[in-house]
Amino acid sequence: MSNTEADPQEVVCTDGGLPGPRAECADGVPVEIIEARDVPLGGPRAMTVRRTLPQRQRSMIGAWCFADHYGPDDVSVTGGMDVAPHPHTGLQTVSWLFEGAIDHIDSGGNVGRVLPGQLNLMTAGRGICHSEVSTAETTVLHGVQLWLALPDAVREHLPRRFQHYEPEPVAFEGGSALVFLGSLLGSVSPVDVHSPLVAAELRLDPGAALELPVDPLFEHGLLVDAGGLSLEGVPVPRATIGYTGIGSERLRLRNDGASPARAVLIGGAPFGEDIIMWWNFVGRDSDEIARYRKEWQEEGERFGEVIGYVGHDPDGLARLPAPALPGVRLHPRQNRPPHVQEGRQ
Repeated sequence: MSNTEADPQEVVCTDGGLPGPRAECADGVPVEIIEARDVPLGGPRAMTVRRTLPQRQRSMIGAWCFADHYGPDDVSVTGGMDVAPHPHTGLQTVSWLFEGAIDHIDSGGNVGRVLPGQLNLMTAGRGICHSEVSTAETTVLHGVQLWLALPDAVREHLPRRFQHYEPEPVAFEGGSALVFLGSLLGSVSPVDVHSPLVAAELRLDPGAALELPVDPLFEHGLLVDAGGLSLEGVPVPRATIGYTGIGSERLRLRNDGASPARAVLIGGAPFGEDIIMWWNFVGRDSDEIARYRKEWQEEGERFGEVIGYVGHDPDGLARLPAPALPGVRLHPRQNRPPHVQEGRQ
């Protein structure tokens, strides 16, 4: 998915002068609540996504640097998803659907259909472009799109790649999990990633509780899609992330609602590198971002070409132009320490 904002925010995260997070600790591990902001995904009938990462409050969770949550949207009203070819550098895109279907084409020659319960992961490496269009048969579109920052040691060397994986459900008392990256609850994903991390869809029946063993070296975020979920006794509202820092060996989840609950758990070891993320590019300095933008505008070899894109609007754009760069140098995002910011309620 593209960041289609006409004026992408440039955020400098430092130790002071920023709004404090909402931190609560009802029973055990403290929980920081990361709220979403609404972002229109292009076009006159723009589909709105709810963006929880990046924020001034917290830029990353492990290598996870971007999180959009959308739907359930009536496609007849919103127009669905139609994102013309657009570029990426230095990251992997993670597409995970609950309802609907999306056709993917990229400049690595890969064509795929994203379906519910099936992971599609695209590796940009030094540069790729792709398009994403909800299918004609889709009536309701509902899912998440996540980005993973690639470590500096590999980001310029990895080839363009597209991987598909359909995890088997892992049942537990009162619910189930689909582990699509990393390992959790005895399930291991074979998909290639380049940082220690985990991602899984979790479902809990009404009244069900789960004591989830996790890696204490990871920080975690629970993005709630539906139901009355609490994390460590702290209610996590729909479309927000409940964040826990490193050091926890178990996380306690409970569905306090009267309907089934669903969430996506993401986590990973603290990334340990400052990044600049502007528009659809992840880099390390301002000059690099400016070079990526110039090469995209000039249709350079770095990104290649999407062949076969057909959008919903026959008069729509054939490729997305990059927004104008701000008139100042971009600075790396210096993420907050991997601990809940207590005392800033």
